[in-house]
Amino acid sequence: MNQKESDGKTRVTVLVALAANLVIAVAKALGGLISGSPALLSEAAHSVADSLNEVFLLASLRRSRKPADRQHPFGYGKERYFWALLAAVGIFVMGGCFSFFQGIEALRSDTHETDSGYTIGLIVLGVAFLAEGISLVRALLQVRGSKEGTGDPALRTVIAEDATAVLGVVLAIVGMALHWITGNVVWEASASLAIGVLLVYIAYRLGAEARAQLIGESVDPVLRGRIHSLLDAQPEIDNVASLLTMKLGLESTLVAARIDLVPGLDSETVELVCVRIKRSVTRTWPEADQVYLDITEAPSDE
Repeated sequence: MNQKESDGKTRVTVLVALAANLVIAVAKALGGLISGSPALLSEAAHSVADSLNEVFLLASLRRSRKPADRQHPFGYGKERYFWALLAAVGIFVMGGCFSFFQGIEALRSDTHETDSGYTIGLIVLGVAFLAEGISLVRALLQVRGSKEGTGDPALRTVIAEDATAVLGVVLAIVGMALHWITGNVVWEASASLAIGVLLVYIAYRLGAEARAQLIGESVDPVLRGRIHSLLDAQPEIDNVASLLTMKLGLESTLVAARIDLVPGLDSETVELVCVRIKRSVTRTWPEADQVYLDITEAPSDE
């Protein structure tokens, strides 16, 4: 599967998640207002945050496909990580902080809900569990059918959001049920606070991953070792003094190597050797589309 086809499937997955979250957000908000449930209102904020984040992810899919230009000679692949970072911030601010607020307010006010309120809330949460579960299964199936799936920040964010949403709904159901049984609001407030902690943690993890890519992360050590071995195996290379790599996007990687060639090669031969080596690297790893060789006599820093 090429990247364009993979992006198409990811776009469908994001749209499915967006539709589910919009419907669920409205249902949770109405149910929360009718029942006065802090856990349900926290879950409504969670779904609103997820809906906004899906819009960010759709923007990332479109903008990251823009071709390279004079201002961005390496393309727009890092757009995905920028929008993924915004999604993480959205989860933290709109989801996590509001959940903390709802939990603290519930403890301060010690509100009581009616039996019909509990019933409405639990029904809404049950429907939300099914909808979030369907969206999660869709995303997991895409990952299973694609080797590149887990490396896509958009798809990874959808999976994290849906998995968190499923767990958050379970926490809300448990908190609301215990509140109904015991009459103690602490249970539901604790569920709201737990949802907040969960959202903050997920936001931190997603944000840290996006930050690493935006700063400029090397390829994994195994791939770097293979590229180094390929260069070392070339008969014209006497020494690989330095090898630097950086991910520029899902299907673009920068490879920069300082190499020492064997003595006695004339300039024309050096040029042909460099072209052949670059082609060999790109042919072996198509994602390594930016290969630069620096001829040097510097000692190895390996």
